[in-house]
Amino acid sequence: MINYSLASSTWDDKEYAAIQRVIDSDMFTMGKEVAQYEKDFAAFFGSKYALMVSSGSTANLLMIASLFFTKNESLKLKRGDEIIVPAVSWSTTYFPLQQYGLKVKFVDIDLNTLNMDLDKLEAAITENTRAILSVNLLGNPNDFNRMQEIIAGRDIFILEDNCESMGATIDGKQAGTFGVMGTYSSFFSHHIATMEGGCVVTDDEELYHILLCIRAHGWTRNLPKFNKVTGEKSDDHFEESFKFVLPGYNVRPLEMSGALGIEQLKKLPNFIETRRKNAKLFQSLFENHPYLQIQRETGKSSWFGFSLMIKPGAPYSRKELVKLLTQNGIECRPIVTGNFLKNKEVLEHFDYEVSGTLEAAEYLDEYGLFVGNHQNEIEKEIELLAKLLK
Repeated sequence: MINYSLASSTWDDKEYAAIQRVIDSDMFTMGKEVAQYEKDFAAFFGSKYALMVSSGSTANLLMIASLFFTKNESLKLKRGDEIIVPAVSWSTTYFPLQQYGLKVKFVDIDLNTLNMDLDKLEAAITENTRAILSVNLLGNPNDFNRMQEIIAGRDIFILEDNCESMGATIDGKQAGTFGVMGTYSSFFSHHIATMEGGCVVTDDEELYHILLCIRAHGWTRNLPKFNKVTGEKSDDHFEESFKFVLPGYNVRPLEMSGALGIEQLKKLPNFIETRRKNAKLFQSLFENHPYLQIQRETGKSSWFGFSLMIKPGAPYSRKELVKLLTQNGIECRPIVTGNFLKNKEVLEHFDYEVSGTLEAAEYLDEYGLFVGNHQNEIEKEIELLAKLLK
């Protein structure tokens, strides 16, 4: 029986050598390896600045937090501001919004792309809307050209949760760089793996300096001498190293994660190419399936995984489909969290509303699942999937 897992290791001798390099240095906390990875990351994705953190979740946290400390009034957030989000995403897309007292407005998804329904997004915008937190789901970028048209002339900006879509592009521009800031994850099952890890990218120097500060304790130690948080740092290293100016966190990455990231980024272009090759086979086998609908690509997806949505009138339920796949060695999962609005207990802590209805998110929650894609060829696994579901 073929074992068709959700994800597989992306490491070889180069990653183990990178770990050993850190061990030999006897420097395990954030240092020169992380700094080099950040430079490489920014260059790869075409952003001015990149900040590595401990996870994609903490990348989202710092992205939201930084907007409360900016001096730029066109970007500054305050408690009670309205942020629009899709109804389908991971939990830590939403939690920083609650933690900073923002009003969360949920909008339905498009069952074809699995991203936010842009017609419903347009209808959801009011004079109270301050930002759109877009989520690129399962490798698929949003239509940011259309999104920019929707907000044109309004005092609204875009943020991106790109944790599932590293390497996706629209017209050659990288997903994660269309908004004021974008976040990425390098958890094991994602496009590259640094054990745990995430990044925030931005072209805004002030936001970058704020991120540097709040990543580590809210102190000034990691800021350049001339910066947009405090102006000019003193030359008194003893005092300046323990000067706290913003309410921060400690979400620094490990030096090993930075070293791993350096090696993984070198492999990313080939990883994405292979994922797209796998996707072409998947699309050819499933695009006209009588009972299953697959995700429609926007731009060039990086194909995190392959979604399968049971069509109305299909002769099996999702429960039966999950059982069949599992019995044949094929791992599967719900599509992210499904409809996040079903989590009533946690939503008791939110200030939120729903714009319109959520038919698509509810349908996905009941009839959707996804199987894995990999950075290596999985032709046999995809053909087995197609044979089982013929």
